Amino acid sequence: RLQREHPKKLQAHTMQRTIVRGGKAAANMVSSKRTYIRPAYNLAKKIMPKISDTEAAALSSGTISWDQDLFSGDLALKKLVDTYDSKLTAEEQSFLDNETEVLCEMLDQHQIEKEQNLSPEVWQFIREKKFFGMVMPKKWGGLGFSGHGHAVVIEKIGGRSPAAATTIAVPNSLGPGELLNHYGTPEQQQYYLPRLAHGIDIPCFGLTGPASGSDAASMRDEGIVVKENGVLGMRVTFSKRYITLAPVATVVGLAFKLADPNKLLTTGKEGITVALLPTQANPICPNGIPGLRTGERHNPLDIGFMNGTVQGESVFIPMSAVIGGEERCGFGWNMLMECLGEGRGISLPAGAVAAARLCTMAVGGYARVRKQFKVPIAEMEGVQEKLSNIGMYTYQVVAAQAMFDAVLANGEKPPVLSAIMKHECTEKGRKATNDGMDVMGGAGISRGPMNFLAPVYISTPVSITVEGANALTRSLIIYGQGLTRSHPHLLHMIKAIQDGDNQEGFNKELTNVIKHAFTNMGRSVTRGLAVQVVPKGNDISGYYEAQMSRLSANFAFCADVGLTMGGGIKTAEFLSGRYADILSNLYMGYSCLWYYEKNKHVEGLDKVLDMAMADHCFKIQEAIFGISSNFPIPLMGPVMRAFTFPRGREYAEASDKMRRAVSQSITNPSEVRALLSQNVFVSKDEKNRVNQISRAVSLACEADGYLAACRRAKRQPTAEEQKVIDEAEVLRELIIQVDAFDTIAGQNHKGEWMKATWTADAVEGAQQSAAQ
Repeated sequence: RLQREHPKKLQAHTMQRTIVRGGKAAANMVSSKRTYIRPAYNLAKKIMPKISDTEAAALSSGTISWDQDLFSGDLALKKLVDTYDSKLTAEEQSFLDNETEVLCEMLDQHQIEKEQNLSPEVWQFIREKKFFGMVMPKKWGGLGFSGHGHAVVIEKIGGRSPAAATTIAVPNSLGPGELLNHYGTPEQQQYYLPRLAHGIDIPCFGLTGPASGSDAASMRDEGIVVKENGVLGMRVTFSKRYITLAPVATVVGLAFKLADPNKLLTTGKEGITVALLPTQANPICPNGIPGLRTGERHNPLDIGFMNGTVQGESVFIPMSAVIGGEERCGFGWNMLMECLGEGRGISLPAGAVAAARLCTMAVGGYARVRKQFKVPIAEMEGVQEKLSNIGMYTYQVVAAQAMFDAVLANGEKPPVLSAIMKHECTEKGRKATNDGMDVMGGAGISRGPMNFLAPVYISTPVSITVEGANALTRSLIIYGQGLTRSHPHLLHMIKAIQDGDNQEGFNKELTNVIKHAFTNMGRSVTRGLAVQVVPKGNDISGYYEAQMSRLSANFAFCADVGLTMGGGIKTAEFLSGRYADILSNLYMGYSCLWYYEKNKHVEGLDKVLDMAMADHCFKIQEAIFGISSNFPIPLMGPVMRAFTFPRGREYAEASDKMRRAVSQSITNPSEVRALLSQNVFVSKDEKNRVNQISRAVSLACEADGYLAACRRAKRQPTAEEQKVIDEAEVLRELIIQVDAFDTIAGQNHKGEWMKATWTADAVEGAQQSAAQ
């Protein structure tokens, strides 16, 4: 019956069984040799990647989540739906609806950029209302918010003021509070944590230096253990830059390399160490830290948040300042990897989600209100192309954020997914903002209080750059760390090699790798055949789940083939970047499917899902073709292609029909527009541009409907219809205006110096002299 009704499925099933049996037979041949082939073992020792101490710390930090299932090519959407969920607590929702709303109303990004600082009232409100202590446990006086609670607060503020969002994000993600909470001594915790939670102390963290950006472990900041006046401590020289909040910080987290040439340490060890330096004497450091210099400012794109330097030459730091005390000397890198990676997946993506949501809500609304050639620009296909991108990017980052927050809520701390979140969300936030600027036109480039998009646009490069520049995050971290960390057997095999003459352990793990490779080969082929008979129909989620299942098996097989390069894959950044693209798009794609299952009641959301998933499938396909076309080992590229896409390319970019549907969904009143615009702050001030757009969209649609009906019926509007039309026109006229100033930067552009002091006769005389 199976052969009669589903011949392709039977063929796929039979082929998978044959391939898997062949893989098991090959693996059994390996495992039957108790000592294996010595030359192969020696070759593996040469080509497999070496793991440094800093890499080992990164690999041992956090946890592995469902990214491991992607390397196994076997992930079920139902597992994600049943396991993960992200919801705000009542306290988090109340804080979002009250304190965060009040703060957003207080913020004026235009004024912040003019003053290059938050107002004194805003600083006081942020500190008193515990915005700096959102993730701090309640027992220390903090709010005890979840990652999701933290994210949505930053998100709401980010759409209003990037400067304020950055100011609040740092103490909750990159500050020393998390390190103190996990590793601090009881004395350090009891003194510092309540002060940080209540905003009495302002923290910063000094990691980046002139020679160490994305490669933070290569820092030149060094210290030597000394004992002076009976006090054990360190003499440290350091120069840090790009440190957010440093100019106003009262406590400075500092990472440096510690040496102990005189063997004064009784516990702990040499290596990267983290200390907390107060700018004034306190009970932990009774003499303060003489020689610590903060206060100088950088100017990140005129955004207006505090950012600057932390410096000192041969500064004496008492051992009491080391977070965790003497026993934690040398463990700083482990501590940083364990605690600070989570923030990479929350704060920076939240800013990107804020940008995308703002574009959906305000740019989408502006396109409905703004008219050219007597029609809303939202109806022009050139504009719809940009708007559909905005809708798609917004859906993708919202889904990814919700998924990652749900993973954290499940007690997991996956650094690989955190890196994916940072890269994918900030890149998509940038693209959404760029498309938004294209739609806004002149209104987007004219600075002033009316321009709601320019501050987000200008601040975008900051999120792209910090916490690991995106170019290096993609080419080095996502796949380089993901392969070693998330592959079910690779790390065990590397450890077996690094253990020394452990041929038995190597033999066992190599057997597992071979079995794994053949299993993935079978899945790659059979699922590639099976999806050919899966119609899209009305079950769009089921259709794309089948595609993701096929593509995850393709990825797992290609990853196994990539192991033939050994450690060379770490430096082949063109290839590792493409592998990262596949892994990232698999995460994003499954997140989109998961989010749809959680929100499938939203009318029209299937149209957005369709475009988003078409985008992910196409990008995965192109990355696989890029890898197979450029793989350096002969024949391996064609092998990859043969077992992944034997029929050639099968996925295409979004169609015009998809784009039109998504564009319409964010430029008209709809459930999709409401969902993707959630958490965008709308001021109560009716002069505020976002407020005006939020009111105008429904009114403009209603007015345009009346005008169209009148044209069809060749009649005049009724009094009631005319009232709506007039109201819409008033709002439309307000919304299309831009800011204009008598002077800018205090300069009189019509001063005496602008008057010509020469005459036409003089010019003509000079020209005649030159001609002669």
